[in-house]
This record gives sequence, C-alpha cells and structure tokens, in this order.
Amino acid sequence: MKHAQKATRFIADEPRTDWHDQALWFVRQKRDLAVHSVPEWESLRELASQIKLHTLANLAEYLEAFEAKAQANGVQVHWAANAEEHNRIVYGILQNAGVRKLVKSKSILTEECGLNDFLEANGIEVTDTDLGERIIQLRDEPPSHIVLPAIHLKKEEVGELFHQKLNTEKGATDPKYLTEAARHHLRERFLQADAALTGVNFAIAETGGVVVCTNEGNADMGVHLAPLQIHCMGLEKIIPRQADLGVFTRLLARSATGQPVTMFTSHCHRPKPGGAMHIVIVDNGRSEHLGRPDFRNALKCIRCGACMNTCPIYRRSGGHSYDVAVPGPIGSILSPGIDLKKHSDLPFASTLCGSCSDVCPVKIDIHEQLYKWRQIAAGEGHLPVVKKWGMALAGQVLSSPQAYNLAGKLARRALKILPRFMLYNPLNDWGKSRELPIAPAGSFKEWYRKNKMHEPE
Repeated sequence: MKHAQKATRFIADEPRTDWHDQALWFVRQKRDLAVHSVPEWESLRELASQIKLHTLANLAEYLEAFEAKAQANGVQVHWAANAEEHNRIVYGILQNAGVRKLVKSKSILTEECGLNDFLEANGIEVTDTDLGERIIQLRDEPPSHIVLPAIHLKKEEVGELFHQKLNTEKGATDPKYLTEAARHHLRERFLQADAALTGVNFAIAETGGVVVCTNEGNADMGVHLAPLQIHCMGLEKIIPRQADLGVFTRLLARSATGQPVTMFTSHCHRPKPGGAMHIVIVDNGRSEHLGRPDFRNALKCIRCGACMNTCPIYRRSGGHSYDVAVPGPIGSILSPGIDLKKHSDLPFASTLCGSCSDVCPVKIDIHEQLYKWRQIAAGEGHLPVVKKWGMALAGQVLSSPQAYNLAGKLARRALKILPRFMLYNPLNDWGKSRELPIAPAGSFKEWYRKNKMHEPE
C-alpha cells in the first residue's frame, strides 16, 4: 500500500488528524522559541553543516581513526555492510555472552534493520526502555516519529494499553500515574537484563567514544547495570573532534523538542571494569548514498525530527503512512536511495514548500532533493500508469502552441457544459478535495492579443 492510501486511512479519523497536526505544530513552536533565544543560531547551523560536509568528504579516514582509538580504549568494533549483517553481528555478540534478556534504548537504526524481530525469533527477549518506544512495542507497531515515537496516540489509548499489559487501573489517563507504572515495569527489566544496547547520536573520531542524548536516563540505566553494552551506529554519525560536539548538542535538542539541551548527554569511551563494550558501525546503503553528489547532503542528518514537526503533509498523514523507519521529509529522500522502486511515491508526499529545509539544523536542502528524486523516479519509470500517461500527454500539449491553444479552448468549454459528476467522481482523486475555478471567457493570450491593439504607441 502506497503513502497516499495509508494517509487516506489516517485522515479518515478527522479528530485524530487535527490533534496530531496541532500536537506537532506545538513542538515546532517550541523549537522556534528556543531558536530565537540564540542570536548566533544561523552561524551554528552553518558551522554544523560545514563540519558534516568536511567529515563526509573524509569519511573513511575519520572512521578508521575512530576504530583505532576505540580499540585502544578496549572497545570491540564491528562493521556491518547491511541490515542482515548488523543483526547477525548483534546476535553473535549476545549468543557468545549467553544473553537471554536485552534492554534497548534510543536506536532508530535498529528499527531500520529490524533487529527486534530478528532477536526475538532467535529466543532473546528485547525490551525497549524509552517510554514511547515501550508503548508502541506493547502495541506491536513501529514508531511513527523518530523523536516522539508514540505521538499518534492519545493518553486514553495509552491508559487502556497499560491496563491490559501492566494491570493499571481501568480508565486511568493521568500521565504521571501511567509514567510511574511504566517506570516500575521497566525497572524490573533493567535489573533482569544481561545486556544493554543503545543507539549513537555522535561518535567522536578523536576520542573513540560515543555520545547518547536522552531525556529519560534509560540508556545510562541499561549501560550501567548490564555487564555487556552494545552501541549501534550508522557510519554517518561520526564527527572529527570532541570540540565539535558542543555545536551539535546546542542544535539537537532545540530543533527536536525546543529544549536548551537533553537531560542526559552520556559519553561512553571504554568498557566498565569486568564488562565488555561493543560498537557496531553500519553502512546499509549509506556509502551508495554518499556517492550521489545531489543527495550526499542528506547524510548530514542528526535525527532531530524538526522537518517532520513542520511538514504539513507529515503532520496530517501520520508517520505510519510512510512505511519506513525514518518517515517524513528526511525519510522521503533517504528511503528512495535504498529501494527506489518500493519508495518511489515518497518524494511526492510533499508540497515542496521548503519549510523542512528552513528548520533543518544542519542545512540539508531537503525540498530540493525531494524534487530531484521525483525527476529520477519519473525517468526510471516508477510513476503510476495514470500519472505516466498524463505527463506524456501534458508534454505533447505543452510542446505545441497549436495543441496548447486548442486544449485550453476545449477545457474552458468542457467546464461550462459538462455535468458536475463527470468531473467530481470517485475515479477523480484530485477532485475529492479540490474545486476548479470558474472558467474564464478566454485565455490570457487572447486577452493580450485583443488589448495590445488598443495600447498607445
């Protein structure tokens, strides 16, 4: 099912659509307030963009430097070419250590790779410990947002879920009560876990350390309690120096949730005494993306979600309508690079308004890349048949002045005499939410030709 069909299903619940739109716009407004409190905001964006561009231009060198430093710190570093290899590596680490219970936090990458399903199919119990992630895990559904994974749910739905799964009071909707219930539930999982896995916000080549930014402290809890810790990262998460980190931490939280900084910014450099630390560096199409000059900019993304919060399409269609781990505008330029045939519709899920590019903290030209992916999708024959025929016909009409003039006359005539049902019917998706303007008496060319004769010399 394509984005348009899934979006139609989401929009059918109008109250939820309105609430979802308003909730995300509220986060966008918080972002704006936080941004306006930093006079040097645009300078920070430019600096972050240049650091990322420099890193991508020298990616192999920085990754090798990171690996060498991490290994010197006693960390075991693994390389995964794709999602399948990533999953096998993580499972191998857990299997060798005899792990049966894993707690996990802050990792969109593992969603991208389908790690949970793979591990559970192999007998390992996985508990997502971010509150939002745990909610959707209990509902057996993917996250709908990379920062706010359960933003599509209301507190009443969470209350009913917790009543069924955690035995909370029937009808309870108080967020504080529900959060406390989740905290007690998760604390047991932390204490029982044999290993902890986290994602990585930033990996520092200079130190060989990884940085994880959270608001709940669950990543710290898992890593400190479990003897085995695993950190999974996309290869684009590398930055050159420790000194560069402050640039990105100032941008990340403000762009994501409107906070000055996340509550916890955790640095992991070496295994704890008696423990083991592993870092898994994943490609999964990123190198191929790096080799596309028009699209390599997308690898600067720091996963703040600001483009989703501002996007009028995402806010009204929901994250699940994109059917990818990273939805919204940024996902719509990353996913076609992995599988264009499967995700060829996503670049069209946009108004090309440019708001996503305006709020991006690392200045990714998102709307321009969306337009370029549209051109590639069309050029490689991935348009729907009706759109393909329509574009071919439009090309013929627009390339001939005579055909263009005739088409205009016929269209104006048709709008005046055709019964309404012939234009607005179930077969015409375009007309379901749009009205054509009243047809003018003539074309602009006819008006200009007529009135040009009366102009003074």
